[in-house]
Amino acid sequence: MAKIAQFLVSMGLFLLLWTGVSTSGMVNPEFIPAPTTILMASVELYNDGVLISDLSVSLQRAAVGFALGSFLGVLLGLLTSRIRPVGYALHPLLNVLRPIPAIALAPLAIVWFGIGEPSKYFLITYTVFLAVWLNTDHGASHVASTYIRASRSLGAGTWREFFEVVIPAAAPHIVSGLRLGAALAFLSLVAAELTGASSGIGYRIQESRQFFRTDRMFVGLVELGLLGGLLDFIFQQISRRVVHWEQT
Repeated sequence: MAKIAQFLVSMGLFLLLWTGVSTSGMVNPEFIPAPTTILMASVELYNDGVLISDLSVSLQRAAVGFALGSFLGVLLGLLTSRIRPVGYALHPLLNVLRPIPAIALAPLAIVWFGIGEPSKYFLITYTVFLAVWLNTDHGASHVASTYIRASRSLGAGTWREFFEVVIPAAAPHIVSGLRLGAALAFLSLVAAELTGASSGIGYRIQESRQFFRTDRMFVGLVELGLLGGLLDFIFQQISRRVVHWEQT
């Protein structure tokens, strides 16, 4: 409840400040519309039937890309961290890929997969995968040697050591990677929808730009912010319950 109260107070103060600035004439309302104008634009989009449909399409794309990227990131992160030949072969390649943003791969994704859903899934999966892999690899690579020696002295086999020592020790880093991956899923979602899409939040922002509807552009930005904040809050709650030893 304290976190929710903090969020409400923070957002309330921000909206008051925003409203005061927008009504004072200090900024051009065509560039930075007032919160009430953005609210009316969201109602207009809802009445047009595109607000909910865009949200549904974008959530589906983000969910599929996040699920695929997370699964591959955790799996490969555990392999590169614990199996030396795999890490030796793949670390250089993955570290070269990490600085390449999804938006730079968008034209190539369209060439490979067309303008349909597969290209969008690819871009989101790619971004999430690298973030989750990096955190998983780091966490599983830096398991305290005392844990390993203790498990071996107690007669734990390789698989039992892996599942009962390595994964629990790396779990806080894996969860952090998943939280980061969830945020990046929405970031890459916009990159994916700005090219070759006919629906979705990113597409609606791009369409609104063409008609200079900054109020509708801000509706999309608010949607992305609220979705990302809600998802991060959910991950925090899951982390506190599932990876409870992180708090000690």
